[in-house]
Amino acid sequence: MPKQEKGKSHSTRPVSKRPPGWCKYQPEEVEALVIKLAREGHPPSRIGAILRDQYAIPLVKPITGKTITRILKDAGLAPSIPEDLGNLLKKAERLTAHLEKHKKDIHNHRALQLVEAKIHRLTEYYKNEGVLPPNWKYEPKLASIK
Repeated sequence: MPKQEKGKSHSTRPVSKRPPGWCKYQPEEVEALVIKLAREGHPPSRIGAILRDQYAIPLVKPITGKTITRILKDAGLAPSIPEDLGNLLKKAERLTAHLEKHKKDIHNHRALQLVEAKIHRLTEYYKNEGVLPPNWKYEPKLASIK
């Protein structure tokens, strides 16, 4: 029996690594836009969506040769922890606050366990990649709720 795939509805990246011919922005202009949007308080994923939707820049890397996070790091505007890890930390914080009010909510207790497992896996990856310092540690709030 063939392996079942889990869906194909996501968008696909362009095949070519070169910028499209219809995109007339210069690398300096794109970098300036990224820095301007970061100073307005947008996270890197939102910057990519704004550039795609409002400026018709499909991908930053083929034009500038650098990713959005690399541009922000060079400008000194990069977040201290990666965006995906920060979002998971916020989610764990919200779930912890919810569980302090609703102690018998076992479904969200399980959800908190799953989120904290994701945090631990992601921090291990970022420590190995050198993005996070080796002594960075997430202190789970799960023990205080029980």
